[in-house]
Amino acid sequence: MEDLLHFVPAIIILIAALVLMFMATNESYKTKYFLNVTCFFLVLALVFSFLPYGDLFTSRPFNDIFNNTLIFDSFSNFFHVLLITGTLLTILIGEHYFQHNKYFKGEFFSILMFALFGMMLLANANELITAYIALEIASFSVYIMVGFNTENPKRVEAIFKYLVLGSFIGAFYLLGTVLIYGAVGSTNFSVIGDFINTDGNDLSLVYIGITLLLFTFLFKIAAFPFQSWVLDVYRGSPMLVTAYMASTFKIAIFSLFMRVFISDFASLIDYWDNIIYVLSVLTLLFGSWLALTQNNIKRMLAASSIVHTGYMLMAFLSLGQNIASAYATMFYLIAYMLTAIGAFGLISHIISETKVRVTYEDFKGLAQERPFLAAMMTIFLFSLAGIPSTIGFIAKFYVFTETIIAGYTALTVLAIVATIVSVYYYFRLIAMMYFYPAPDTCSVEGFNDKRISTYAIAFVAALVVWGGIGSAILFFIPVPNIDAIIDVSKIAIESLFLK
Repeated sequence: MEDLLHFVPAIIILIAALVLMFMATNESYKTKYFLNVTCFFLVLALVFSFLPYGDLFTSRPFNDIFNNTLIFDSFSNFFHVLLITGTLLTILIGEHYFQHNKYFKGEFFSILMFALFGMMLLANANELITAYIALEIASFSVYIMVGFNTENPKRVEAIFKYLVLGSFIGAFYLLGTVLIYGAVGSTNFSVIGDFINTDGNDLSLVYIGITLLLFTFLFKIAAFPFQSWVLDVYRGSPMLVTAYMASTFKIAIFSLFMRVFISDFASLIDYWDNIIYVLSVLTLLFGSWLALTQNNIKRMLAASSIVHTGYMLMAFLSLGQNIASAYATMFYLIAYMLTAIGAFGLISHIISETKVRVTYEDFKGLAQERPFLAAMMTIFLFSLAGIPSTIGFIAKFYVFTETIIAGYTALTVLAIVATIVSVYYYFRLIAMMYFYPAPDTCSVEGFNDKRISTYAIAFVAALVVWGGIGSAILFFIPVPNIDAIIDVSKIAIESLFLK
């Protein structure tokens, strides 16, 4: 019975996908019914995921059936909670956006659940083929969501580019898997780890195979030189899908590669240090340049996501010298998930009413029209820029500190410069909202702020602030502070070494 409990969250999400699929065959159901059903299953899965949350455990349930291809531990449970929470927040913040755009039929929410199921399975993968299947389930679901509105040529262009490039990079993963299997005779992470740590074994094919796997990792997180698809795909996607790709999907990718490079492939990680170092530098530089040159807000946020990928690569680079960088990476994933969902979601909320909030110019005077929304957007932009009193500042502080401890001081200095540069393109939007009058084309009468999405945006903004100051302003209430996140991260990492 205990073994079955580990499967419950993923089973709930899979059942949700099937229920929503069958519901979609009945055209009488409105979008709000699909939103309600989706949220119900997500909350139910989240409750079951929280039952063992914070406990130190590792388990391979029904191992005689799955043959050690799946592993359930504190690490995977940590990411399950993040993935489900990210999906739930995306749905809640996008409530107005989904109902306003009629092309979001029931099938979309079913596909979203299939994407989440694949991501959760990816966090549990203990074998290369299982990880590939989980990755493709999630990836193809995201492809479909990107081009769900087939009447929009931008959506069609985005899905075509993403599908072709994603399929191409998937071939690299399979080729890497074949090479590793040829050397080891197995695709199981534990067996590969034992082979690597056995003296006298020829690791040539293993090095080449893992390098090809890293290509897939770099493409999925949009690191240089695999970032060329980001601007067009992010801009062509529906706003909430862009938020989901930039935050939640990226978390799932890190869950797989952090697992293997912290435990099974740990002794090899130093081999790629110089390559990842150079890619981190180029990702920070190229992402900053792209963000500076954009006038479209969506493309600016997409370009800035490349810069944030550079910060995450810094922490990933430091894993070989400092295990504490893993905690910093996990904290940064949480911080960026909240901030990205909040920023993209708030823009989708505004676009639903005006349809013209696209460029910097279009945001002029938003603070006079809708001071609440402008204030929330300012919080998210502060966090993205790493301004103190936000979770983004704490996340960058952790990453920069651990990178310095690992010996990469010059890279940290470059990251600080990139952070200073980011102040320009983030604060440029703030200046437009507060210091310029609104054009007549943007004024909206009867803008409805009393929506679920508005309250969800406020909730996420509160989390962003709480993550920056902890319980300092709520000293009279026994609420947990940000150290609790680090403590849970430590337990999650510790579970990787349990046998």
